[in-house]
Amino acid sequence: MSTTQKDLNADRLVNGPDIKKLGIIAGGGQIPARLADCCEKKGIEVFVCAFEGQTDKALTQGRHHIWSSLGAAGKIIKTFKDHNVHDLVLIGSIRRPSLAELKPDIKTAEFFARIGLKALGDNDLLELLKDELGREGFTVHGVQSFMQDLLAPCGVLGKHKPPKALQDTIKRGVIVSQEIGRLDIGQSVLVQQGHVIAVEAAEGTDEMIRRAKAYMRKGGGGVLVKTCKPMQHKYLDLPTIGPDTIMVAVECGLSGVVIEAGSSLLLDPEIVRDIADRHKLFVIGIDTADYMSS
Repeated sequence: MSTTQKDLNADRLVNGPDIKKLGIIAGGGQIPARLADCCEKKGIEVFVCAFEGQTDKALTQGRHHIWSSLGAAGKIIKTFKDHNVHDLVLIGSIRRPSLAELKPDIKTAEFFARIGLKALGDNDLLELLKDELGREGFTVHGVQSFMQDLLAPCGVLGKHKPPKALQDTIKRGVIVSQEIGRLDIGQSVLVQQGHVIAVEAAEGTDEMIRRAKAYMRKGGGGVLVKTCKPMQHKYLDLPTIGPDTIMVAVECGLSGVVIEAGSSLLLDPEIVRDIADRHKLFVIGIDTADYMSS
């Protein structure tokens, strides 16, 4: 069975009557709480795995949960099995820890002994983690299987369209973002007047934009481009844009934000639209194939 078919089968299960309980392996940010709220409204019980120093404490209040270090794989797996949790979503930002911070238990140590840690990028690590969970009998789903409205739509969001003069800049950004994604470096790139000003690495999108501000040229035209990594499965670590990133883009004088439609998550689109309209910023969802093939 192909990976695509497996993904489709997993998504069908989500919409069927068999899923009564969902395990949320929760990083930081707003999406884990939104997912939990959405599932509970649909009658799906949630069990939260929260990480020390990463997950918002409010997420666990009033919900079945476990607090854990990132390295306690054995404890996490056992807890899910003990609570009859078989379906999981991995969602939220995770600050990648050092080995000292990881505090690996025997299960985690065995995992890293098999795969080697230093050679891994984020996408590799997530893929191997998903495979490991599969061997333990779990099914990993994408957040969009439960919250389709989170996926970024195709087209312009708001009043402002990208000017024709920036089409080459946008294309350059798409090509570069796909290349750094292929190398598992990051998902975002900031391009201005056809020149790459910054690429995202470990710091995340918002910090990349702030860092790039010092190198921006006079004349404007800076564009943030954020796309899904070419080899990335659609249920792990999708690119995410929300009001916070749009405000950072405004503060740093960008002209627009480009995201990949259907393969990115867009938080609070009405708020994003309002901020963009007030500050004359364009926000657009695109199909990367339109820019890679032309």
